[in-house]
Amino acid sequence: MPLAVLRKSFVAGKSPATHVAVRQCFKMTTVNFTVGLPNCRTPSGADKVQNVSKMCAAHTAVDKHVKNGMKLGIGSGSTIVYSIQRLAQRVKDESLAVVCVPTSYQARQLIIDHNLPLGNLDTHPILDCTIDGADEIETGTLTCIKGGGGCLTQEKIVASCSKQLIIVADGEKEVSNLGEKWKKGVPIEVIPMAYKPIQQKIETKYGGEAILRMSADKAGPLVTDNGNFLLDWVFPNVKYCWSSVHNYLKLIPGVVETGLFIDMTNECLVGDAQGNVRSLLKTVQSIEL
Repeated sequence: MPLAVLRKSFVAGKSPATHVAVRQCFKMTTVNFTVGLPNCRTPSGADKVQNVSKMCAAHTAVDKHVKNGMKLGIGSGSTIVYSIQRLAQRVKDESLAVVCVPTSYQARQLIIDHNLPLGNLDTHPILDCTIDGADEIETGTLTCIKGGGGCLTQEKIVASCSKQLIIVADGEKEVSNLGEKWKKGVPIEVIPMAYKPIQQKIETKYGGEAILRMSADKAGPLVTDNGNFLLDWVFPNVKYCWSSVHNYLKLIPGVVETGLFIDMTNECLVGDAQGNVRSLLKTVQSIEL
């Protein structure tokens, strides 16, 4: 059965364009909060708060946007685990017919592990909705930094094929300006042979530091699902026109994709520790200078 809605209200004093819907989310007994935690320990404190926030946002996204017969893009990262669990529950309870197109190897395995129909863009080049997470979300424009998990290129391809991109996150990801909380920079996927000149061009143009991401489990750089390297551009505390930055980076030979998701997101669902979920809509147009 769908999650019970305890309350739905709109924040007073806001114009219709900036209304924020709030709903309460029950914890499902099928969800294990040890996902992504070392030694399968029981989460407490900040870990538990963040997991409750992510779970409620993810469940709300599935309940609100997934309908029978849809072709879905399945994002990557810790929040998407909860989306998949809720989707699998709805498929079982409501006999939903859906097709799931993954954005990464992780997403593909989650789809298979939960016995959901696996698709691809060859057979389903137009998707109804993609549900994904983000590393940081700029309120107003809904511009996102994505790629902390290294899957930005496939995530962006799948999102670009979708009629809707729904971002789910906890409140720590919501900021007024990119870089306020996420200090690991903008991920940029690059062809391995070109990483050094790309690194120098970025730093010369914009300052900051473009750091080659190293693997945590092997000696040497992290290699993406596409066989490429990642540069994490830790940018200075400067007000950027992110559309212009993205366009410049994409024109550098050897750059495959950036982790800047601009004018792609239709709605952000942000959860909190009390089980409330706020809906953020775009209220400011991204302007290219």
